[in-house]
Amino acid sequence: FSRSILRRGVRFVSFDAAAQPRIRIGSQAPNFKAPTTTGDIDFHQYLGNSWGVLFSHPADFTPVCTTELGAFAQLKPEFDARNVKLIGLSAESVKSHKEWVADIEEVALGGKKFTFPIIGDESKEVAYKYDMVDEEGFKNLQAGQQIFTIRSVFVIDPKKTVRLILTYPASCGRNTSEVLRVVDALQKADSKGVATGVNWVEGDDVIIPPSVSNEAAKEKFGSFNEVKPYLRFTKA
Repeated sequence: FSRSILRRGVRFVSFDAAAQPRIRIGSQAPNFKAPTTTGDIDFHQYLGNSWGVLFSHPADFTPVCTTELGAFAQLKPEFDARNVKLIGLSAESVKSHKEWVADIEEVALGGKKFTFPIIGDESKEVAYKYDMVDEEGFKNLQAGQQIFTIRSVFVIDPKKTVRLILTYPASCGRNTSEVLRVVDALQKADSKGVATGVNWVEGDDVIIPPSVSNEAAKEKFGSFNEVKPYLRFTKA
């Protein structure tokens, strides 16, 4: 980072729009060390050989985020079954996160325990590395004002490569089932060498990439349905 400033005892990154890291599909997921609700982590070590879903929230004790974290927590067994580790982020303190988790457990989980970590990113360094700030946020931070992270979602594979990015405005809640669906689609594509069509879910036919000849497709997949020379469906 170009420089940092101290504000009420917390180190805030000075955002430089020209030097802003660009996270794209295919980028190496930036590593970081940070405090979380389950203890300090090194992000890459936390992921290990698992896939990861990193997702951010504008602030603690916000209504939409409370519903989202509760929904992710309810789906955690499904993510576990796919070798996916969940980790959230909000640009407030771990102490605040832990108080918020108690609300989430009460409101969204029926008293069940919330078990995946939430990063405390008071310095905004992770938000900066992952470009989790909108245009207004840049202006506010440069003016030394409070900022809120946008709702970003990053799906990261075991090689620490960013495979998918979703970005939502503060007013729009995420679809957690869609996050699970795209993990299925990515893992299917990797394991079978295929693509997945619109609204694909596990059990649907998959698409044979155009780079695979008909002869190679027959050898690899057996039968397939050729709708067009470039659009061929098969089971996987």
